[in-house]
Amino acid sequence: MNKYLITAGALALSPFAQAELVKDSHATLGLRNFYFSNDFRDQAGSLGQSKTEEWAQAFVLDFKSGYTDGPVGVGLDALGLMGVTLDSGAGRHRGSSMIPDDGDGAANQWSRLGLTAKLKVSNTELRHGTLLPKLPVLTYNDGRLLPQTFEGTQLTSSELDGLTLTGGRLNRATGRGSSDRTGLAIAGGSRESDQFLFAGGDYQIGKQLTAQYYFANLEDYYNQHFLGLIHTLPLAEGQTLKTELRYFRTTADGANDSAAGRAAGYRVGGFTDDGDGKLDNHTWSAALTYAVQGHALMAGYQEVSDASNFVQPNQGSLAGKGSGGASLYLHTDRMLASFNRAGERTAFAQYSYDFAAAGVPGLKFSLMYLKGDDIRTTSGHDASEWERDLGLDYVIQSGAFKGLGLAWRQGLLHSQIDPNQEQNRLIVSYSLALF
Repeated sequence: MNKYLITAGALALSPFAQAELVKDSHATLGLRNFYFSNDFRDQAGSLGQSKTEEWAQAFVLDFKSGYTDGPVGVGLDALGLMGVTLDSGAGRHRGSSMIPDDGDGAANQWSRLGLTAKLKVSNTELRHGTLLPKLPVLTYNDGRLLPQTFEGTQLTSSELDGLTLTGGRLNRATGRGSSDRTGLAIAGGSRESDQFLFAGGDYQIGKQLTAQYYFANLEDYYNQHFLGLIHTLPLAEGQTLKTELRYFRTTADGANDSAAGRAAGYRVGGFTDDGDGKLDNHTWSAALTYAVQGHALMAGYQEVSDASNFVQPNQGSLAGKGSGGASLYLHTDRMLASFNRAGERTAFAQYSYDFAAAGVPGLKFSLMYLKGDDIRTTSGHDASEWERDLGLDYVIQSGAFKGLGLAWRQGLLHSQIDPNQEQNRLIVSYSLALF
């Protein structure tokens, strides 16, 4: 890998290569103003705090270069991230939910810079450096002011019609509310892993069906297989029925597969058979979405086997790192809960409407409800939870403020596992093209 990077650097220094790099390059400055409020009054007695309430401004400089000419194209991308605290008074900051904790409360500002070298041959691209993976086995989290980022190498190839292959290796992550890189872990694990391997592909079978298979290994924690099917059926003009089937099989790897390794911290949180922290999980889901004239109604069901929680990389259990905030590739991974606990059976439904169908382009609304039952607990009693989420988005379509985005998110969680919570997010965003 180092040999490729040295070659890339040498080419980029030549005047010809620089001209080719600049020709197709572009940069944007993203602005995101974020107000975050989470009312968790159930915890007031134990934490002395009944609410998190913070306001901050993000600046995201995203530079994407072109490629040098020739059979092997070389390029370099850069991602600059900075957050500035606007308000987070005493008693309203909690950990690093959105703004990093500097030991005495909320940090005034925080930043990071990510560089990504890239090589391209035909329809195959190799990227090394800062990555924002969006795959069934790993999805970066962008639910707060700044996105979570990963470090490593990713290869993507689309040489064959209808088939996209992806593989790579990651070894570090930076949380959405942090500037510090960490190793990788899972929820409940206190030890860092230095390697996440992944490979898989999406195969387009005709115009309506996509089949997916991926494999991932988080060293000393787990092996995970994923199978997915996505089918879109046209019913009539302007009407479609989309079907999504997902299945995950997750088993213990390395240290998590031994009693000594689990005792050292390579364990999964929550309920496990024999209370030993060993991973052993099947998770499947099915979702149907009917869409017509701006309306979309989704209904689905998910089932998690009862030997352990469903997991994907989550660094939130690493003490003092500010690395919390992870996403799961589940329909049930929502604002406040993920409905991924051992034994949990979840029914969910969502209604959304795009007001462009009524002559108001840029305005969208969504409402989702989820109900999970049969959650296995260490106390031996099954538990349940439900969540309701609202979303309202508007992007100004013309005039001086064209492209300005306004968003409101509101979530309510009632749970026998987590504290009852009510959360609000207000987001104003704008992207400015620099060149």
